[in-house]
Amino acid sequence: MAKASIFDRLKQDHDAHRQLFEKMADAGNDPDRLKKLFEQFRVEVTAHAAAEEETLYATMLARPDLREDAQHSVSEHKEIDDFLEELEGLSFNGADWNRTFADMKKRYLHHIEEEEEEMFPDAAKELTAQEEERLAALFAERKPAELERAEAED
Repeated sequence: MAKASIFDRLKQDHDAHRQLFEKMADAGNDPDRLKKLFEQFRVEVTAHAAAEEETLYATMLARPDLREDAQHSVSEHKEIDDFLEELEGLSFNGADWNRTFADMKKRYLHHIEEEEEEMFPDAAKELTAQEEERLAALFAERKPAELERAEAED
């Protein structure tokens, strides 16, 4: 069996994030469950973004043909981070929180769709299979530390 590439690993995380959004939608009438799921999402997305930037994006930034895509995605990560910070300052599950959360969800889903449909295929053309496997291993090594860091931010 072929080793997982960085793109496979990132897509797995994206799928898990989509599932968390679905669970949050289902938890609408259970604020405690919603809060727990949202915190899980916040930690997971924060760790994912940091590990992704330290692995794939760092590699892409060093390559002129991929630099612009990486810079664009880093700026979108910052935008999502700003949404998460704004949500912390709002009354959980209130009207403003729900509106901001909906905006963040829309932006995040756009971001991961853009990565999967445009950026990953472009990067795959430039990276060797060995580089993709090495980046996947590096991502798997970095993400647990990033999860710990994101959990500590609570």
